[in-house]
Amino acid sequence: MKIFVSGTVQGVGFRPTVYRVAKSLDLKGYVLNKGSNVEIGIEGSDENEEFLDALQKKLPPLAAIDKIEIKDDPIVGYDDFEIINSSEGKKTSVTPVDTAICAECVRELFDEDNRRYLYPFINCTSCGARFSVIENVPYDRVSTSMREFKMCDDCFAEHTNPMDRRFHAQTTSCPRCGPKYTLYDRAGTVLDDKNPIATFAQLVDEGSVGIAKSWGGMHIICTFEQANRMRELYSRPAKPFAVMFRDLNAIAKYVELDSDEEKLLTSAHRPIVLLDKKSYSGFLSAISPGLRTVGTYLPYSGLHYVLFHYLNADGIIMTSANVSGEPMVIINEDAFKLNADCFLLHNRRIVNRLDDSVVRCYEGDKFFLRKSRGFIPSVQKVPYNDRILSLGAMENVSSSISKEGNVYTSQYIGSTFHYPTVEFLASGTEHLLKLLGLSLADIDAIGVDLHPRYSTKKYGKTLAEDFQIELVEVQHHWAHAASLMLDKGVDEVVALTLDGTGYGTDRKAWGGEILCSRYDSFERVGSLEEIPLIGGEMAIKDIRRLVFAILSLLGRDADAAQFTTEKEAKVMEKLMNKAPKTSSFGRVLDALSCYLGICDRMTYDGEPAMKLERYLALGEPAYEFETSVERRTDRKVVMTLPLFDQLAEYRISTEKAKADVAYSFVYALVEEMVEIAAEACDSTGIPAIGITGGVSYDVPIVRMAEELVREKGVRFLTHDKIPNGDGGISVGQNAIVGHLRNGNKS
Repeated sequence: MKIFVSGTVQGVGFRPTVYRVAKSLDLKGYVLNKGSNVEIGIEGSDENEEFLDALQKKLPPLAAIDKIEIKDDPIVGYDDFEIINSSEGKKTSVTPVDTAICAECVRELFDEDNRRYLYPFINCTSCGARFSVIENVPYDRVSTSMREFKMCDDCFAEHTNPMDRRFHAQTTSCPRCGPKYTLYDRAGTVLDDKNPIATFAQLVDEGSVGIAKSWGGMHIICTFEQANRMRELYSRPAKPFAVMFRDLNAIAKYVELDSDEEKLLTSAHRPIVLLDKKSYSGFLSAISPGLRTVGTYLPYSGLHYVLFHYLNADGIIMTSANVSGEPMVIINEDAFKLNADCFLLHNRRIVNRLDDSVVRCYEGDKFFLRKSRGFIPSVQKVPYNDRILSLGAMENVSSSISKEGNVYTSQYIGSTFHYPTVEFLASGTEHLLKLLGLSLADIDAIGVDLHPRYSTKKYGKTLAEDFQIELVEVQHHWAHAASLMLDKGVDEVVALTLDGTGYGTDRKAWGGEILCSRYDSFERVGSLEEIPLIGGEMAIKDIRRLVFAILSLLGRDADAAQFTTEKEAKVMEKLMNKAPKTSSFGRVLDALSCYLGICDRMTYDGEPAMKLERYLALGEPAYEFETSVERRTDRKVVMTLPLFDQLAEYRISTEKAKADVAYSFVYALVEEMVEIAAEACDSTGIPAIGITGGVSYDVPIVRMAEELVREKGVRFLTHDKIPNGDGGISVGQNAIVGHLRNGNKS
């Protein structure tokens, strides 16, 4: 009898578990890794049910079985049960994700009698680096960056002992045979290669800013007190930093924490979780200035546990180490180009760059702001077999590849304004293709954004021309809606697609849209009123331009003058008639943030709206805003200018009043959009309203929408597995292209 098992069955201790279960039942045969599925051969067939039942009960923590196939092929000639060498076979999935070191490894890490005492690369079959170290499948040591480290006799004995926790653990090592850390100064001179982590911790406690190499990249590290110095060093005047705490008790001193958030924080995935601050003053105010939340996470590698063993601080700033706009640094030599006092670097290659994942909890769902380490590669089932490559939009890019009814998504790539990030997109995509046993010559179609100037589109077009592949352009907000549909397993939705800006089918900048969306088509049934972007992209960074344009159009020149100098006003007046316009919900939030004196310049993506969220969370619907809707030939338009006209009539003198007026303004806008969406549900028979796009990370706005939708008696959909923002665009593109091709064939 042969049993073929597919799913997460590589690098998670699955074969050793099969071995132990078979031995316990006194079975004869073998287990074999064949690329990304596992073949089990058992002499006879009477034990089939008993074996599979026992195997299901004994599955390792990280293993997951998607499919089991049984063939009644005779297996003979085995005197015992054994694990035989892997073969490449047919690649139908990819290696498992990187996961935090397990409790048993943590126990060994701090056992003074254990030979891995304080060894930062400790791991076993149940935990450790996976995707960040693998070059190809099947997942064997020779296919990882650990092949450069030959196992010592003790490690090899564990590796070959069926009863040991490290039996067939491909990345196992110890201080005698494994990777090691070395501490350097900014000139590259060795400071400590005997106890480098202890020395690094001491320097950080004393006020140094350091770089530390982890599994999938490098982090900038310093104490809370050094936040402002770090901002100066890296020219990040207001961008929020992530914070790693030593344990849950330390976290509880600074932030609010519910059961869902605690479960996510302590999971094997160990993402950064956005948590509400207990106070807007103190250390955290400098770490995420003006924001309601702070990105918080717990140690996930041996390095982190050992570092906190030596640190006095309960928490440290620990954020991605990169040149602004470029991918995170992964090569030791490149680390010295960054501005830091000391560098804690190890000698194991990082095969796949993996940023820390960033998640926000909402009513049992997960809003992924960044889906990467711990969750990637990810897979979604789709009803088509076409091999489609999709490349996302411009910011927060990922790529996705479909094969045999599944869509596999790459790690977070970043914003492709800079060429190094485009190079990362290319290399990350090529690596994912390799793990799936594909080449570009095997691809049936490439999905790209509609925007003519996106780097991802140019890259996709080049590939399409070079390999004679069909190129399919997908409208940005339709892709958002499709990603939500796939996430929630529905075929249609009336989607509130709310974000910054995306290229529309009319060549205008959309961003506040109500779409009746299906996989093969969409209809734009509503949008926000368009507002001018004076200077184009400049208006996104200098928010005063938005407010000036809005107030000028309302004839409130005196009010508009408060946001500019006389000289600037004259320039803006000349530019306004030629300014592009946008229906963006994000730009409305930016303008409101600026008008209320919360934030008038964007120094990082989404800053004005993110700072406004703090006020929305505290506000109540204490002010009356009258909304109006104009019917156009193709859609209904919610008028935003009249809301700003009413806003100008209020004299806001307190922080509470500011919060209440902000809440009332946004609630009025959302209420009108939900009304249009509900009417569309009635007329089309679509049974659900959903929210997607970058604005849907704003929890107060999502709560408003959910409350209003449920009052209509309609199902409300939010994201959970696929990122709400542009990180989910490639998945949505893939689903649309796959359905279009499937429909065209039928």
